[in-house]
Amino acid sequence: MVNKENMGYCTMRSLFRLEVETTTAKLYEQLTSLKTQPQSAQIIESMLRSVNAIKGAARLVEFDPAIELAHTMEESLTATLKQNVTLSAKQVDVLVNGVNWLVNLSQAEEENFDSWFSQQQQRLANVQQSLASLLTPGVRATPPVAPVLLPTQEPPQQHQAVDATISEPKPETNNNLTNLETLSSSDYIIQNPISQQPVSSPAENPPSTGSDEGVSISGTSMLDLFRLEVEAQTAILNEGLLALESQPQSGKALEALMRAAHSIKGAARIVALDAAVNLAHVMEDCFVAAQNQTITLGADEVDILLHGVDLLINISQVEDGGMNRWLSENGEDIATTRQNIAAILTPGATPVAKEQKKTQQNIPASSSSLATSPTQLPVANNTPATPVKTEPTKLEPVAQKAAPPETSADRVVRVSAENLNRIMGLAGESLIEANWLQPFADSLLILKKRQLELSKMLEELQNTLPASYINQKGDNYLEVVKAKERECREILLERINELELYARRTGNLSDRLYREVIASNMRPFADGVQGFPRMIRDLARKLGKQVKFEIIGKSTPVDRDILKKLEAPLTHILRNSVDHGLETPDIRSAAGKPTEGTVKLEAVHRGGMLSITITDDGKGINFDWLRQKIISKSLSTADLVAQMSESELLEFIFLPGFSTAKQVTEISGRGVGLDVAKSMAQEVGGTVRATTTMGKGTSFHFQLPLTLSVVRTLLVEISGEPYAFPLARIDQIVMVNKADIYSAENRQYFIMNNKNIGLLAANQVLELPKSPPNSDTLPVVVISEQSDYYGLVVDRFLGEHDLVVRPLDPRLGKVQDISAAALMGDGTPILIVDVSDLMRSVDNLLDSSSLNRLSSQIITNLVEQSKRILVVDDSITVREMERKLLENKGYKVDVAVNGMEGWHAVCSNHYDLIVSDVDMPRMNGIEFVSRVKNHPKYNSLPVIIVSYKDREEDRIRGLEVGADYYLTKTSFHDNTLINAVIDLIGN
Repeated sequence: MVNKENMGYCTMRSLFRLEVETTTAKLYEQLTSLKTQPQSAQIIESMLRSVNAIKGAARLVEFDPAIELAHTMEESLTATLKQNVTLSAKQVDVLVNGVNWLVNLSQAEEENFDSWFSQQQQRLANVQQSLASLLTPGVRATPPVAPVLLPTQEPPQQHQAVDATISEPKPETNNNLTNLETLSSSDYIIQNPISQQPVSSPAENPPSTGSDEGVSISGTSMLDLFRLEVEAQTAILNEGLLALESQPQSGKALEALMRAAHSIKGAARIVALDAAVNLAHVMEDCFVAAQNQTITLGADEVDILLHGVDLLINISQVEDGGMNRWLSENGEDIATTRQNIAAILTPGATPVAKEQKKTQQNIPASSSSLATSPTQLPVANNTPATPVKTEPTKLEPVAQKAAPPETSADRVVRVSAENLNRIMGLAGESLIEANWLQPFADSLLILKKRQLELSKMLEELQNTLPASYINQKGDNYLEVVKAKERECREILLERINELELYARRTGNLSDRLYREVIASNMRPFADGVQGFPRMIRDLARKLGKQVKFEIIGKSTPVDRDILKKLEAPLTHILRNSVDHGLETPDIRSAAGKPTEGTVKLEAVHRGGMLSITITDDGKGINFDWLRQKIISKSLSTADLVAQMSESELLEFIFLPGFSTAKQVTEISGRGVGLDVAKSMAQEVGGTVRATTTMGKGTSFHFQLPLTLSVVRTLLVEISGEPYAFPLARIDQIVMVNKADIYSAENRQYFIMNNKNIGLLAANQVLELPKSPPNSDTLPVVVISEQSDYYGLVVDRFLGEHDLVVRPLDPRLGKVQDISAAALMGDGTPILIVDVSDLMRSVDNLLDSSSLNRLSSQIITNLVEQSKRILVVDDSITVREMERKLLENKGYKVDVAVNGMEGWHAVCSNHYDLIVSDVDMPRMNGIEFVSRVKNHPKYNSLPVIIVSYKDREEDRIRGLEVGADYYLTKTSFHDNTLINAVIDLIGN
């Protein structure tokens, strides 16, 4: 049996507490998502894994109340999943209450637990009864009972945050300037990351017009607040009006539209803008009439209302001193639009026949690419005029009518971008500093080992000295020395255990802090694409085409800076898709296609990257015509063009001045746009590719980093120093045998995917000292630019890492081939390679004809003396239990938190054995073991699966994929796991 005292039982209970804290944070996020997606099987399955992990961890520390509660939750979720039941908001609240109780059970102090639990036992039974009621739809659940904490306890932060997050929304009843979802470009909105939700459609989530909490009225003018209100509410108006074209009688959409117009009317009244008040009022009347089904809003009526929205935006964007002049210049247009909207209320009435003034002519050009559209949203006129005077007394009704404050999850504050960047840098430094504790703990372990050796030497000394050589006094000294040594060893062991626990807690806290700061810099994808549906709709009507525009992944988090940079390239690509990608209805009908074309914009996180795809089902690109265009522009010879693949040909459309349009139009065909897309992708360290099929459509695929603050990189060693390559700019990494290297015209290359890849030494490109001799197999990083591919030979691969980007000192200027710097986990500085600049250095090196031939000498790898084991498990409790068991037996142990991380570790390091869990995120244990056993290099590596599942079918499944042993996690309490390890790799 395992001695719990030697294992540090109290320490394991602390790890259990940390496990619950980490896992329930995920559960709270999943429950928040379940509120808006009650039928999502994927969310429930993810919750099941989290609850199962808590139950397993509780079983390891023999914590029966937590085991029973987690088991009841697991059964409830399983039943919900099998019965395909849609959970109501109250039923989700029951699950939230169960999670709250799990947190409180884990945080209860052991000394007073029995007395506390005896007081709470009935309450906990009621909670379990409520959870069990989910097994039988229709049974009324016991009302949730909040746990009573010990006097020394404080409620967990997650508990408070989620209670605020999932509370029912309060009805909006006033017109205050409160919707501050969108602020100026230099400010950030900080929200609770657990409660961050995408911008909902007006049909689903009417705008909030609650309190002004979080905004300083004294520091912001009322007109600024009015602008913020109009910006938020007109986004809802645009989206809702577009939705009405397909669902003209949608009650929810009309309700949201009415609320938005009502909010703008109230906001305009506060700042005494009568023109906006009257315009918003007649729009509100129109939406109310549509709600009462006295009128129907068709496409023509929507056109008139959209123009009214444009005017409201125009009014809000006018600077403080230019309002009177702007209103006098555009008063006729406002009056005409108001009359036309009023005419909608009277069926049969003829709209005022008047040519609308193009207010955009008086507006300075916007930096936004949307401003180049002929259907652009109007913006402000900066012409000076008499400022609008607002009486101070008009502010008093705002305070009198203020609604109760929103829940804490909805509170926002303004934070400057510079301040947030500093916070992000400090959080990164905190994470790195926390990692310094583990090497210190490792050094103490070495000291402990040396003390054990000293103890043995003292015993041997005493045993080898004959009695005649040592007197009583000397013997007493030896006993005193041995006693002091034992005392020092016990103190050291105690401090090592405390330091290990502190290091884990500090590392976890720093990691959570860092992730929260990173999350604060992310915005939903929807925030950057709100104007696209209106733009597509207006373009389609202008061109006489029928277009269905879909946005997928609105809630996908995107770095705020990347989101701003995406606007211009996405605008150009979408406009091109509508203009000369999609055919007219008659041509589509003749080709057997639906008359309505489809354009899709999708954003998703895939493989640690942000993937954005724009797809249309139009006519596609004619490759024969594209080849002629390339030749006519003298971009390549006819012979080379004839040999190019389709992907190589499509790279030419990203060149400046290259256009696939047969004629220049007002909308597209000037050869601009796609080169902007390429430049933007490269600027942020990403890529963009195009694919097309004649007659079926064209797609553009962006692959970008998730954030500009943190970059996922491949670390390599060059000339004995580490360097980082952004993962998004690497095509492939390969091991090339020297026998597969060819030479032609003093250049070396190898063949990959039927392409000739030029081969160069990375140290020569970076002008570094010569690397040590290589083995017969060379590690190669393949990079590309347009149709050029090169392989850079490095010393070795060091694995993948997320690095916090640190800009270089501006006094250095542009450092050749280097984009930025970062710090490793141990504080070591590392340079991040600029791949685009590196490609230019490669071209210069090739032109100089001074290439070094790659060395053919062989180096011998050092074989580690101690056996090395990789433990893969997503539970911190299980990982630490396995690590301690194995290290106590003299094995060297590395850990990974999921199958994907485990696979990367296997590819980067040598291991003698793998111990893996089954149920893990990203890649489960079965997939991980299967990938290891199917790889020719690693298929001989022994694998032990350790799982909570002890069913025979699970055991058979694990052994079928190649596992050498299948054990249950109860084997930790005897020698089964250790015996299996010794059987496979020895001591």
